[in-house]
Amino acid sequence: MDARKINWCFNKKEGIKIVEPNDNLARDYLQSSEETLSVLQNLEGKSKIWLATTKYYCEYFAVYALLQKIGIKCEIHDCTIEVSRFLEEKGILPKGSFDLLDFDKQLRIDNQYYLKNRKVEIDIRKISEFILKIKDKINSITFDEVEEIRKDFSKLKIGSLNNDN
Repeated sequence: MDARKINWCFNKKEGIKIVEPNDNLARDYLQSSEETLSVLQNLEGKSKIWLATTKYYCEYFAVYALLQKIGIKCEIHDCTIEVSRFLEEKGILPKGSFDLLDFDKQLRIDNQYYLKNRKVEIDIRKISEFILKIKDKINSITFDEVEEIRKDFSKLKIGSLNNDN
């Protein structure tokens, strides 16, 4: 985990905030992830811009659903991705989640904003499994686990305040 990036995120208005866990928002983001996956299936072989964008948001919405379940809010995608690294290191997110989000975010940016027309690898089975693993975690994570994650994550915020002095 990049402590400098976490510091930056905690200190930004739209960055990382520890909020009350929200099962309703977790469910809604998970539903958005699943709906986006359905859209992605209909885009295969079409626009690389929309393939990259849709693929990324399938993954992003699933991860953001877990963040809502835990009570972590991020409105900056780089911050959300950095939180995903923390959760992966804690064994909460599947191994490779950080790299997947980071790569697919850059692919989206390259194709959507810079019109690079990079090839987008789509494996519906792998994306479905990724979403399902996160859904399973959302449904199985206990109150005590959530509290432990929040406590550990709060320490990072305290650390960021101490590092700014």
